[in-house]
Amino acid sequence: MKKMFVGNLPPDASEDSVSNMFSEFGTVRSIQLTRDVFTGKCRGFGFVEMEGHEARAAMAALDGKTFGSKSLRVRFDDPVKSKRRRRR
Repeated sequence: MKKMFVGNLPPDASEDSVSNMFSEFGTVRSIQLTRDVFTGKCRGFGFVEMEGHEARAAMAALDGKTFGSKSLRVRFDDPVKSKRRRRR
């Protein structure tokens, strides 16, 4: 199972729209979009979990693809790097 960071999502992105986009490449195991507390709109990023080979195919195809009016950024989530960034 691989967890991917999906960035540069438009504010009107929903779990269904992101899931439909990734499901072309395999089974989406989980999806979590970060939402604004007050407006409920997407804050521009989220996480998608898929099997390894499916995740690599999705990342190769969707990184840089236009979704809404923005160019997506899809990367594998690296918890070690995330922790290092927070401490600085």
